[in-house]
This record gives sequence, structure tokens and C-alpha cells, in this order.
Amino acid sequence: MRKLSLFILVLLFSCHSDKKDEYFDKIKANDIALLTPAPGEWLDSHPEKGQTFEQFENSKHITPTDDSNIIYIKPIGDFTALQNKQIELLREYLEIYFQLETKIGERASNDIIPAHARRKLTENYEQFLAGYILDSVLKKEKPEKRIALMALTEKDLYPKPEWNFVFGLASYSQKIGVSSIYRLQDEKLTDANFNLCLSRLMKICSHEIGHMFGLHHCIDANCVMNGTNSLSETDGHSIRLCSVCQKKLNTGINYDNKKRLSELANFFQRNNLTDELQLMKKDMVSTR
Repeated sequence: MRKLSLFILVLLFSCHSDKKDEYFDKIKANDIALLTPAPGEWLDSHPEKGQTFEQFENSKHITPTDDSNIIYIKPIGDFTALQNKQIELLREYLEIYFQLETKIGERASNDIIPAHARRKLTENYEQFLAGYILDSVLKKEKPEKRIALMALTEKDLYPKPEWNFVFGLASYSQKIGVSSIYRLQDEKLTDANFNLCLSRLMKICSHEIGHMFGLHHCIDANCVMNGTNSLSETDGHSIRLCSVCQKKLNTGINYDNKKRLSELANFFQRNNLTDELQLMKKDMVSTR
């Protein structure tokens, strides 16, 4: 009887796994192969080897537990009403994207950044040292059931004195990161550029948190996990995970793929993100 029960359990697991594989096989038709990188693009200057699904499966990557299953966003700075609206939409998006509860954590003012971790290049232009935020702010924070913590600043960031700027910085072993909205907002966020800037923010944050869950840069398809050297390159990247990267994420978090897809489509439709919606619709058609 014990052997029979074990056989049935293995059979059920195998059928469930086959059904998931069928989902990824179907949406693979919607993957778009990457072109040869142009001079200055990420893969032109960073010839990466990529990460296969098998390599991901055999790597040490975090999985949610009862004690560790909430993603936190920590705003740092003095945000406008439109920027706060984007932060709330980002929270909603990440909750759907990762299928994990996502909260806006305790807010902080720019005053938490000391003078030695700032540099003022002009009267109205100041940058924060990204590493200080990781090491001296985020590492000290232990919000309840935190699995990942992403800070958001309204000031520009730099990683070290000889660098001009950085979009963000993360410690994947610590599951913490910081991103800036400064360069995503074309100098000033308005109703006219709101959706473009929101799309950029969702790409950057889902990419960085994706790394925290063990996903490496994607080198095979146009994917949100592609590396990027510039804002124009980010704009050219898809907000969608390719089929292989979706399979990696699903293996780590174990959610219902069709539920996630439907919720993403609904989010994009409600927020008039038409290009993003079309990508979800293609996957929905493929998986009927």
C-alpha cells in the first residue's frame, strides 16, 4: 500500500510538471530572438554566457516560505503626487508579477543620507552613493516576512566617484537593492509621459528583483532580464519575461501561470499600457 501511494504521488507530480512544461512550450512561439548587439549595447561590452534552465535549477536560489514571502518597496525622498501614484502602481504590479504580497515599507526622507554619501554637481543636481543605501540603510532593516527589499530614490545615484551615474545597485546575496526614478522620468514626470516612465520603472524593478530570485541576464530573447547600458536600450527591451525566464521564476515561486498572465493583462488594460497588454494577449491566445 505504501509503495502504491508513493507511485500515485510521483505520477501526480509528473502530470503537474508536464502541464507546466506544456504552458512554456506554447508561449515559446512568442519569444523574439535578440539581434546582434549594436556598439555600446550591453552584450557588446559584456559578452555574457547566460543561464540555462538547468543551471538555474541547480543553483542556490531563494524560494518563499511562511516566514519569508513579502516583497517591500522603501521610498526615500520627497516625491510628488504623480510619483507617489507610480510607486503604488509599481507595488501592485510587482505583487502580480511575482505573485507575492508586496508592501510599501517605511518611508524615509533624504536626510538619512549623510554628506559623505552625497555629491552635488550643480546647484540643483545632487546624487546619492548607492552603496551607502545598501550597506547603511537597507541591511539594517528587517521588515516582517521580508523576502526582498527594494529602495526607490527620487535623487540620482552613483556607484563610485569615477562613475557618472547608475540606474540602480543590488546585493543579490542579501536580497536588497536600490533604484532611482531620476533618469526614468525625462527630467519631469507629467501626465503626458506618465505611462512611458511607469513602464521603465516596472522593467527596472522587476529585473533587479528577478536577480534576487536567482535569474541571470537573458542573452537569447528580448526579455525584461536583458542587461542594459542606457535608457534607450531599456526602452527597447520587452517588459515580458521570455518563456525560459518565466519557467525559472515559476520554478522558484510556484504560482499559477494562467492566473498570473490574466492578472498582468488586466493590470495593463486598466492602466492603458497598450503595448504591454498586447504581449499578454499573445500569450493568452497561445495557451487557450
